[in-house]
Order: sequence, then C-alpha cells, then structure tokens
Amino acid sequence: MNLRSLSRAAVLLTTVALLPATTAGLAAVDGRAGPEFGRLFTVYQLIKANYVEPVDDDKLIKGAIDGMLTSLDPHSSYLEGSSLQRLDTMIEGNYSGLGLSVVADDGAVKVVAPMRGSPAEKAGVKAGDYITHLDGKLIYGLDLDESVGRMRGPAGTSIRLTIYRPGRDEPFDATVTRGVISLEPVTSKLVDNVGVISVNEFSAEVGSYVNQGLATLKRQSGGKLAGLILDLRQNPGGSLDEAVLLSDLFLSSGDIVSQRGRNASENEYYRAEQTPFKGDAAKGLPIIVLVDAGSASASEIVAGALQDQHRALIMGERTFGKGSVQSLIRLDKTHAVKLTTARYYTPSGRSVQEGGIEPDIRVPQISDPDQRKRSALAFRESDLRGHLVNEVDLDDKQLENDKQPDPRFKWTAEELKTKGIDDFQLWYALNTIRRTAGMPSPMPATKAK
Repeated sequence: MNLRSLSRAAVLLTTVALLPATTAGLAAVDGRAGPEFGRLFTVYQLIKANYVEPVDDDKLIKGAIDGMLTSLDPHSSYLEGSSLQRLDTMIEGNYSGLGLSVVADDGAVKVVAPMRGSPAEKAGVKAGDYITHLDGKLIYGLDLDESVGRMRGPAGTSIRLTIYRPGRDEPFDATVTRGVISLEPVTSKLVDNVGVISVNEFSAEVGSYVNQGLATLKRQSGGKLAGLILDLRQNPGGSLDEAVLLSDLFLSSGDIVSQRGRNASENEYYRAEQTPFKGDAAKGLPIIVLVDAGSASASEIVAGALQDQHRALIMGERTFGKGSVQSLIRLDKTHAVKLTTARYYTPSGRSVQEGGIEPDIRVPQISDPDQRKRSALAFRESDLRGHLVNEVDLDDKQLENDKQPDPRFKWTAEELKTKGIDDFQLWYALNTIRRTAGMPSPMPATKAK
C-alpha cells in the first residue's frame, strides 16, 4: 500500500496516515437509502422556495456534506479550495504559521499540543488551552478551517491570541510572531552516557534520523552508552510509515501494528524486518519511552509496539487515545473527503482509541507549576464530541483517576526549581536508566534540564 504521509501536523490533530483514493474505490451506496435522500431533497426544496433570502446551491450542498461528515467523528471532514490547499501545503512541509495542533471542541478551538520549538510554544501556549479570540475577534462557533486560516500568515507577522486556560480564573492574551514551520523532527543529546532522542513529529525520514542520532550518541559515549530515552511527549503523530520504521529500529521480530477497516480487504499487518532496519539498533540497551496526553496517533503506535513487545518501559502519562486512520479521497482536483476508514491495533490486539497507551510507570510533570490544575482537566480523544467508541468497555473510573494527583510525588514546582530540575519526567527517566545500568543514583539535578 502506498501511504501518503501527513508530515506537518501544525493545525489539525494528526492522522496516522492519509491514503490517496478516488471515488472509483468507494463501496457501493446502499440502494435502500432512497427514502432518506428523498427527505434530504425535500428539505433542499423547502429552503430554496421559502428561506427569507435566496440561497446559493453550492452553500447548501457544502453544508449537507459538512453535516454528514462532522456527524461521524471529529476527524472526518470535507476539504475544498483553500482548506485542501492548506492540507497539501502541510503535507509538503512548507508553511508559515504558529506551529499548533488543534481540534474543534463543541464550537471552540482547543490546543492538543504546540510543536516543540514552534512560535506558539515559545509564546507560552500549552496543551489544553482554548483559543477564544484572534486579534480581539471572537472565533467561537467558526468552522475550524476558517479559524486555522486566520492563524496562518506570512512569517514575521504577529497575531494576538486570547486564551482560556483551565485552572486560571481569567483569560489572558499571548502575542505570537508567525514563523516558517520547518522544525527539526529529531534532536538528540547525551546526558552522563544516557542518550536522549526527542521525536517532535513523524515526518519523512524520521526513522533514519533516529538511527543516525543513535549512532552519534554511541560515538559520543565512547561505546559506553548506558541506555536510551525516546521522548515522544507532545508529539501529535504523522506518518504511519515512519511509526513502523521507528518501531522496527528497536525490534528484531514480531508485529508492530495492524490496521483493520470495515472491509477485510483493507486490513494491513505491519511486522518487524519488513523495513530497511535489520535487528535491534540499540543492541538490547534499556529503553524508556516518555509519553504524555499530547502523544497521539503515530506516537501511540510506537509506544504500543515497544510496550507489547517488552522492548521498552513506557513512562509518563496516559496518551491522547487516537486510534483511527483517515483516508484522503480526492473527488476532483479541488475537492476531497478526509474519512475515517480504519482503526489500528497494537501487537497484542489492543485498540488505543479513547483509552490511549497507559504508561508502565506513571510520572506526572510536577515541574510544571500548572500541572496539578491542568491534569484534573486533561484533554484527550475521549473528551472530543462524537469520538469513536472503543470496541471494548473502558474503565472510566481509571481514566478519571489518571487526572488526580499522584501521592508519591510531593515536591512542588518551586522546590524542584531550587534543585535545578526543570523537567521532572526526564530527570526521573534518566535516573531510572542509571539505576538499571548500575550507575550511581541519583543523577546530579543540574543535568536534567
């Protein structure tokens, strides 16, 4: 199957993959739908004949299509004109904007995650924020694509966002200077012989970049690399191909992910050793994968594969829970449908839809002074109106418990700051690797920044 990567997840919550298709490949429409179409046509005639003002046919047809798709789930949508052009631009990876992954939440624009190093992150925008105004103009109730279009603009220009942040009494303004969104998809560093590789998005060649980063870390450590931390926090996903490649980089055999749709012919199974990477590139070194509520889609594929194959320890907070695949179906050159066509499953057969990936060790980000308030109002796929329901009944009580403070961690952000710990989750992961490798612990606090 030829998978088309959605390489830049800057404005919409990333899909696992966009699969090119045409109307020729669509399933036949059920012939019994006649009465329903008759009712639709009757309403169309009533509007044309009786609405207070003349209504353009294009507006009515677009509204009907939009209504059908938005009634399905939060990730299916109708794309035409500028909205389709923007998606194509993001796929190509060159655009100017804020660097935000957002979704529509009951008429509001909600931030899933700012991309690391993006203008939005530098301006202080955080996951879970609601954007209510742009340059003082209310955007509540607007079509998501229209809101996103207003956020876009030439690099170097500024826009004022009015933000409501759960846990704060009053909204506040943040001025963001737009930039060219060409972030490094992979960065790496060596901390006391522990390698830290951060994957910011699953764009083209991410698997190769991680492989190169691992080789560099081995050289920098003089062949004494003690372990690896794969940081997928705030990574909204991207290409299914790259998620498979990255997983296979650390697996010698076994399943990585399966994709199952309505029709058996659409089912796909991805296994290790089907890619250019042969064997475990880390050669059995201990691996910790850091995740949080902003880790979605392709990030969850990697975390689920390495967890089920017992190759890595998953640490942090429960992930977003987006376990669906979207297909981009071109109707013609200027119109397309983005339609949810499959669910994906981890090697053990788990669907992460709604529930996400539960970490092996829960570690909250208590170095964030707003963490306790924001955790109580954590935002995930299960909070999206009209989301797909997991086929297995989930423990809602457990999902809610994840939002409560963990009594094991009593430090405040201020106390950690005096110890030089700016990133508690990373600090905890580094010390866990060091203990596993028999190195002195705890690691000096000034190193974990």
